[in-house]
Amino acid sequence: MKHGQEKVHLLLISVHGLIRGHDLELGRDADTGGQTKYVVELARALGELEEVGRVDLVTRRLVDESISVDYAKCVEALSQNTNIIRIDCADQVYLPKEDLWDHLDNFADNLLQYLHTENLSPHIIHSHYADAGYVGTRLSHQLSVPLIHTGHSLGRSKRKRLLASGVKRDVIEQRYNMARRINAEETTLGVADRVITSTFQEIEEQYGLYDFYQPEQMRVVPPGTDLTQFHPPLGNETDTDIAAELQRFFREPDKPILLALSRPDQRKNIVTLIEAYGESVALQQKANLVIIAGNRDEIRDMESGAQEVMTDILLSIDEYDLYGKVAYPKHHQADDVSIIYRLAAASSGVFINPALTEPFGLTLIEAAACGLPIVATEDGGPQDIIKNCRNGYLIDPLDKEMMAGKCLAVLSSQSDWKEMADNGVAGVKEHYSWHAHAEKYLNVIKPIIEKTEPVVRLDIQRRTRLYRDRAIFSDLDQSLLGDTKYLPEFTELLRQNARCCSFGIATGRRLDSALKLIKANKVPMPDTLVTSLGTEIYYGANLTRDTAWTDHIDYLWRPGRVRSLLSDVPGLRMQARLEQSRYKISYYYDAEKAPSVDDIRHLLMQHDQTVNVVFSFGQFLDIVPVRASKGLALRWYAEQWGIPLGQILVAGGSGADEDMIRGNTLALLVANRHNEELSDFIELEGVYFAKKPYAAGIIEAIEHYDFLHSCNEPDQ
Repeated sequence: MKHGQEKVHLLLISVHGLIRGHDLELGRDADTGGQTKYVVELARALGELEEVGRVDLVTRRLVDESISVDYAKCVEALSQNTNIIRIDCADQVYLPKEDLWDHLDNFADNLLQYLHTENLSPHIIHSHYADAGYVGTRLSHQLSVPLIHTGHSLGRSKRKRLLASGVKRDVIEQRYNMARRINAEETTLGVADRVITSTFQEIEEQYGLYDFYQPEQMRVVPPGTDLTQFHPPLGNETDTDIAAELQRFFREPDKPILLALSRPDQRKNIVTLIEAYGESVALQQKANLVIIAGNRDEIRDMESGAQEVMTDILLSIDEYDLYGKVAYPKHHQADDVSIIYRLAAASSGVFINPALTEPFGLTLIEAAACGLPIVATEDGGPQDIIKNCRNGYLIDPLDKEMMAGKCLAVLSSQSDWKEMADNGVAGVKEHYSWHAHAEKYLNVIKPIIEKTEPVVRLDIQRRTRLYRDRAIFSDLDQSLLGDTKYLPEFTELLRQNARCCSFGIATGRRLDSALKLIKANKVPMPDTLVTSLGTEIYYGANLTRDTAWTDHIDYLWRPGRVRSLLSDVPGLRMQARLEQSRYKISYYYDAEKAPSVDDIRHLLMQHDQTVNVVFSFGQFLDIVPVRASKGLALRWYAEQWGIPLGQILVAGGSGADEDMIRGNTLALLVANRHNEELSDFIELEGVYFAKKPYAAGIIEAIEHYDFLHSCNEPDQ
């Protein structure tokens, strides 16, 4: 090794939060959470490796009466060769990370002085999060030491979540210093010799949005799991309070447990699991279902999205009459989670993760470590977990028959169950323990230290725009799909311009139905997905729901009254339950028997029902809140994200797209449009009538409007 040192010296930097080696105050505030735990466990695990001589975890020194004196200690030993080093940083009171930016230069100078005073020459600097990246970038230049970076949470993704929650753009910039954070992340990505992430999905969907994203620098090292907490059953699990709480739900408590554990979030797809279980007599005979969906006191007091999911869970249990077969406890403690896994394992059960998307899959690793075979969504991290552990099956989360079938496959053979359980325990130890994580980490950085692996840097320049400044929105069935011949070309256009142009889909389909069609046709996952005729908005591959939009459209919405008024109208027939949603009531419309659509609107208005009535394809009639439609959802998106309507290209083909097409958007109607419903647009200026259908028509309009010109222009 260089510098005359026999073993590796690692300098880890994690600036914000409360960091100490014992009794971590996880959850005390937004800054003391998963990253805090990660850096402490990483430092400990690295210090135990034979090739590592010293590990220093550097953070702020805090002298503040509101927190423990532990955080004022300059040095705290984690082991014989591993220490937490606390560096003075201007004002020593505890500050949120958003308020630290003006102090980071002072922190960097003091850290450099400390290293000189102690005569320390680390082989590697590893920064954690954007603020540490800013510090690490400076030190890397000053010391000529390679920089490794882990983002943990990225500014562009954080901004997306904040916008989805209803926080305005100017508030985000003021409160979170977002532009400063993103610029620091860009600079760090330009300097870092390696960037370590948890999953490949994280690389493509988060880092890929940055100008200085360099694929050659990215390395995936899955985080470690605490095997002292997650381990096979000890035999005393049935004596616990949580075991008694689960038992009270069951008529036959000795059956194997089919376990699902997640937040009450629509993306977790719990209702589909209940439907799969309810429609499989064989699975009901074989196992009891346990749903751990967070903690709750009163459902009516929950946040609206969670409330909707919990209500659907209870309605589905009732619909399939699953009482005595399904447990859905209101409360559990954090320490109960590992016990619940072990209870399921002791019953020869199975853990299922039916989520629509799963970036990593920590619960799958925890379950596997406890000796519980798994069935999991084929989207994202579970692919790698099951490949490494060989302890279960992947499923299409929208295929209920497959879901039930794979659960039965695990439960039906005790010898196969035992093999998968043993494989899971061994696989986690080999691939996902902290020791395994540290070894993989060392394998990533050793070639950098020894200069045996070249660092290839792309010739990259920053764009003039910090955020995306344009978007393409399309309907799904009528505008995009049909003739898929031109889909690959359209997809490639989106990929090439992804850093400046967003892609959105606006459809009348429900979320699950839309996702199924998107997947079947290999359509790229949109950045924004508007479903159920504009009543739901989701962002990104993780399908972050825009809860502010949900609250906004709830105004004057009384679905029970609407159903009552239309129940006796001739020629209207309710569509299947799968086509209904909280904010969309859907009917089949028989033109020979039903009154005109205008008469139906008039009937609802007469009875004080202020709603939007949407008629499409000559046979579908949908009622949605007055504040909801595809066009209104599009304009909400434009306002939230700061994209002018004149820089949004909108493709439509039916009456349901009418209010997306009208106004100041760059509008196009594909050649396969539904002419009867769109006859009013023939004389309308500002609408481009494509000569080609579906995706080919969208490509034609992109060229007509010269829409992607100068999309990726760098600073001059």
